[in-house]
Amino acid sequence: MTTTSTRILSLPQARRVAIHAQGLARTGRQARPPGTVTMGHLQRMIDRVGLLQIDSVNVLARAHLLPAFARLGPYDSALIDRASRGTAARPRRLMESWAHVAAYVPPETFQLLRYRMARSRHAGFPAKVRRTHPETYDHVLEVVDERGPITAGQMHELLGHERGPKDHWGWNWSVAKQVLEACFFTGELAVAHRTSQFERAYDLTERVLPLAARALPELDPADAQLELTDIAARAHGIGTVRCFADYFRMSIGEAKAAVTRLVAQGRLQQVTVQGWDRPVYLHAEATVPRRTQARALLAPFDPLVFERRRLLELFGTHYRIGIYTPAEQRTDGYYVLPFLLGDEIAGRTDLKADRARGTLEVRTAFRESEGPPPSVVASEMAQELRECARWLGLSRIEIADGARGDLVGALRQVV
Repeated sequence: MTTTSTRILSLPQARRVAIHAQGLARTGRQARPPGTVTMGHLQRMIDRVGLLQIDSVNVLARAHLLPAFARLGPYDSALIDRASRGTAARPRRLMESWAHVAAYVPPETFQLLRYRMARSRHAGFPAKVRRTHPETYDHVLEVVDERGPITAGQMHELLGHERGPKDHWGWNWSVAKQVLEACFFTGELAVAHRTSQFERAYDLTERVLPLAARALPELDPADAQLELTDIAARAHGIGTVRCFADYFRMSIGEAKAAVTRLVAQGRLQQVTVQGWDRPVYLHAEATVPRRTQARALLAPFDPLVFERRRLLELFGTHYRIGIYTPAEQRTDGYYVLPFLLGDEIAGRTDLKADRARGTLEVRTAFRESEGPPPSVVASEMAQELRECARWLGLSRIEIADGARGDLVGALRQVV
């Protein structure tokens, strides 16, 4: 009788697996493009990470733009806008969907999420809207069918709807907006594009979804969950059931059942990571590189830092975004970006793009306690700040008056 021993990885090895899986290693094929970043570069990045979370906060740059900068360096952000629009000759490469909350995903992944859209027609917010406003619901769909892409502002003006009170996270949705969002949840409508004010323009899903994706069969929930978990696990390289579930906001039960099937198929292998006391799985396509030259400012919504417990267990980094915290309770700042260096989170910094003054403002800068020396972290961070300023079209970097953090002094000397 033979026994198969469980593969054992050190924590640094596991970190390098995760960094490489996310396309952040900067070695070999993951080196930043030496010249102009093309749509091909962007497509390979999308294929690797699987999704880009969307958020409206624009203090530095919109959330879906930052992961591409971290992996590709300075690039024309219009590439992502083009990828999310498409034409008959050049079908769109990205669809907006409720994936990891609001996110851009490839059209094929949008189709994998259709089972959740179908479920939402009978429960929660969409079902309530349809039940409460049945005539408006039908009328809104008729208007979209007739007129094509339309924003919520255009719709509620057309229908003469008033906005409601601001009583929940600043929302003051008119009935028209509620219906449009409900139809987006259910998949009856899709986002054709975002306006220059970042408003959604809604259209019938069959007019937005590329023909090739429409031809794909709609999977039953268990098979769709299997495919989504595989995408999540490949993007992680290594992780737990909870990590994989979080990527597409699946339930733990759904992800656990999918992981069991993926292990049986040889797509996942259970491994032991020293210091990680939960079952951990390594994806079949993951590599365990000996080194990484990673250096990146990671957005609060970057896929590498989505799952905060994983970030703590893997990198030893306790991280909370400041935008949801009252100002007097923020410890690290408002829009705080972890700074990845090598195979460690070496620091964090709160940044603001002051476009009126052409300035990238550093408001806090902290070094992680177990990372490289302050002089090294500051020098490497300064190089990345210069790249970021160049990408954003900002002519200077400024350490703000009253800037806080144990890295501010060292950073001031090299910026």
